[in-house]
Amino acid sequence: MKKKALAVILISALALMTVSCGKKEAAAEAPKEQAAAQTDEQAAAPAEEKAEVPAEEQAAAPAAAPAEEKAASPAEEKAEEKTEEQLPAEEAAVAEETTEDDGKIVSFEDKKKELKGEGIPEWNPSSEAMKSLMDFVTAATDENGEGFIPVKDRIAVFDMDGTLTCETYFTYYDTCMFISYCLEDHPEKVSEELKAVARDIKPGYTAGEELARNFAKAYAGMTVQELYDYAVEFGKKETGSFNNMRYIDGFYLPMVELVKYLYENDFTIYVVSGTERTTTRAIVANSPISEYVSPSHVIGTEFEVKVKGNEDVSSNMDYKYADGDELVFTGGFIQKNLNANKTIWIEREIGAYPVLAFGNSGSDTSMMNYALDSRNPYPSAAYMIVADDDVREWGTQNWEEKSEQYKEQGFVPISMKNDFAEIYPADISKGDTQYEEPAAEEEEKKAA
Repeated sequence: MKKKALAVILISALALMTVSCGKKEAAAEAPKEQAAAQTDEQAAAPAEEKAEVPAEEQAAAPAAAPAEEKAASPAEEKAEEKTEEQLPAEEAAVAEETTEDDGKIVSFEDKKKELKGEGIPEWNPSSEAMKSLMDFVTAATDENGEGFIPVKDRIAVFDMDGTLTCETYFTYYDTCMFISYCLEDHPEKVSEELKAVARDIKPGYTAGEELARNFAKAYAGMTVQELYDYAVEFGKKETGSFNNMRYIDGFYLPMVELVKYLYENDFTIYVVSGTERTTTRAIVANSPISEYVSPSHVIGTEFEVKVKGNEDVSSNMDYKYADGDELVFTGGFIQKNLNANKTIWIEREIGAYPVLAFGNSGSDTSMMNYALDSRNPYPSAAYMIVADDDVREWGTQNWEEKSEQYKEQGFVPISMKNDFAEIYPADISKGDTQYEEPAAEEEEKKAA
């Protein structure tokens, strides 16, 4: 800063010297011109005209220049030259730290703070939930504040279905995928028992452990990569519950922007889903949040995986993986990642309390409570999505009832109806019908 101040002073001094010199030259020429005029006119002009010299010219032609305007010494000239050479670099440094705004110099840090106050895109600007989250993030990133959280501990965990993405077409992504696999895409690969399970899934069904065990059986024999690829392909199918929506397009725009906002404020994002892990990874990797969540930050329901050719070997300790081996699903089941399992697997895989948690149902409350645990060394908050929008979405929840329940548990409720300015891209809209029975079931009814 001292260098910058010196540069500004020297530039000002040079400018004054230049102006002063110009005035001196003008003053020196004035008597010569007057003398020439007197010779030509033979002193014919009236005396008062001869004596008439503007006051400012008289002041501009002093006998001696002020002390500060005397000729610069060689040392001073060298210093000035050096300062002028340094100016471009100095100015560049200033440009990196500041920007012009309506003629004023505004620091980039101030500009960032100003932008933070504008809200998160796709959210209602008056959303209290959004404001509370932004206040939390502002405190967490203020190194001088009591709510500061070191970057390494800024952990945010998100449920996926119903929190980040749609679960009302007519149900979860992975459930619709199971139905499609058994009844449409690969009925030849599954048992009649599994086809019957797929047909029996209706609105209001329970997405619990028993159903997840059937999912595991359906994908038995598939490699991990094959299930991943199938999940991606299934996502390209359009759902009849919405117009112009593929299954992969169901991410809520406000939540995508929220994830981005946290990521840009140095939070590490984890997706902790009840959906099987490989499927969750495929969904996230092909979604708008893909650049904010790495595959290693996905936790989900677990199916048993073994090295192909050793599916019936009881212990993985009895064989070794070799170059080119395939990892395959055996049909076995390990755990459904809901309720307390979310807490357990967060601890086992992350090893730290999250400071932010986001969910949308009772099966997420264990994860929320873990973030709010009194032993968490940092400030924390938990948010619950309420599916109360029945115009843009198929929401059926009662806001007054749900929001009150969540507040009593220490959670901040988020209304899809009132807090989300938009839910999906403009070309996606709610369909005329939420649920249609699988085609195979209709054919069987006709045959009967």
